[in-house]
Amino acid sequence: MSESGRRGPNNSGSRDGGGHANRGGRSDSKRNAQGRERNRGPQRGYSNNAPSQRTRRADPARLVAYEVLRAVASEDAYANLVLPARIREHRLDRRDAGFATELSYGALRGQGTYDAILARCVDRPLEQLDPAILDALRIGAHQLLSMRVPAHAALDQTVGLARAVIGAGPSALINAVLRKVTAHTMVEWLDILLEQETDETRIAALRHAHPEWIVRALRQSLVNHGRSKTEIDALLEADNAAPVVNLVALPGLGNLDEAFENGATAGELVEDSALSAGGDLGRLESVRKGTTRVQDVGSQLVARAVASVDLGAPARDGERWLDLCAGPGGKAALLAALAHRDGATLVANEPAPHRAKLVQQALSAVPGESWTVRTGDGRELGGEQPESFDRVLVDVPCSGLGALRRRPESRWRRAPKDIADLGPLQRELLTSAIDAVKPGGVVAYVTCSPHPAETTAVVGDVMGKRDDLEMLDAGQALDAVSLTGGLGAGHELTAQLWPHVHHTDAMFMALIRKKS
Repeated sequence: MSESGRRGPNNSGSRDGGGHANRGGRSDSKRNAQGRERNRGPQRGYSNNAPSQRTRRADPARLVAYEVLRAVASEDAYANLVLPARIREHRLDRRDAGFATELSYGALRGQGTYDAILARCVDRPLEQLDPAILDALRIGAHQLLSMRVPAHAALDQTVGLARAVIGAGPSALINAVLRKVTAHTMVEWLDILLEQETDETRIAALRHAHPEWIVRALRQSLVNHGRSKTEIDALLEADNAAPVVNLVALPGLGNLDEAFENGATAGELVEDSALSAGGDLGRLESVRKGTTRVQDVGSQLVARAVASVDLGAPARDGERWLDLCAGPGGKAALLAALAHRDGATLVANEPAPHRAKLVQQALSAVPGESWTVRTGDGRELGGEQPESFDRVLVDVPCSGLGALRRRPESRWRRAPKDIADLGPLQRELLTSAIDAVKPGGVVAYVTCSPHPAETTAVVGDVMGKRDDLEMLDAGQALDAVSLTGGLGAGHELTAQLWPHVHHTDAMFMALIRKKS
């Protein structure tokens, strides 16, 4: 383990980062090794606060977290894509990689709350701080308030990081601000910040580190899908919990034996799934080959559901399936494997050429005669190939409000305008999917968002303009492919999964059948 002076989430012991060690055998001496006396009170020991003893280098795990936050802020990068590359670049071992992951994701998730606390500790508006300094402060605040890192180690190592990558001047500011942060625990800080607050939405937003508009949207979503608005705190807490990595073995092509040998446990919701024990999954041969994939169990369920709906025919042999919005290819890979098993073929459509290449890579583990990749606008496919497919999955671009736990920075990037802007595209893609399906065939409209404007409103608007469609029971379809049943009852015949109930992303699905 690197010299990080920390306690990780599962580590009861730690090194102290070099602080308060006895030197020369006398803990009460005020003289250093050169015999010089330092002007300190009798109660204070000789510590690494002395200039000659301060940490002057960046601990690798904290440096990784800092680089992730900088990439997110300055390059609009995605943390889940940047972090693995940085971990490999800095050659972190499993323990340090876990620490860097918690520090990166935790600082990003809690950004709004940490900024409110830091604003009380800085003598200027936060927007006047250099963004690099603010990211270092967020890293320090998360260690001090939400991780089991000794305060002196969190301070020393964060200031050392700042001194190494930002400069001596900013490091002094960071040291002063973080010392003010240590004056209170997280609970105490929240009590201070909320002392005179009475608005329930603002209280929940600050306590659970979500923008206020998302709190309102998720509360509305719960009610819209038949649940109680009193579940909002549990839902927000689930968004902040570190998600367990889900694995899926492609049916007929992969298995989970290697994953189980490395500590994974069998998934409880769907067959051929597992919960990872952590570590570098890229070292598993089945993952490298693509026959075992990382995929949220909610995504596994909706893909299996559309592939399994009874269309009234005795067999699926010869059916044509379509994934209209296939990039980057996770659901498409599972659909292709199911199609190969059942004698069907899959067309995976993706408009962006670089993402179409990712789809091809994802499908490469499945025999090529069972799939093709089309690069083109999904809104045009229904007109170009009308009534050509038996089953269509249209997993539309959406706000991603259902996957906030996996994308820690996204809650601070999104705005209500994004949902309004996506609405026309979602309706056009669903219309194209309906045009592309055969009479008697089924379309699965899927989003990773529970927001009514992206789910039930889109389905209702599109279906209201046609008389050749009927809804199937999506909750029943999810139950049919799950190991437990009782999963996805939502608004009328739609289905909605929830992080706080099912431990999945908040996947929505509506099943629409074109009448024969």
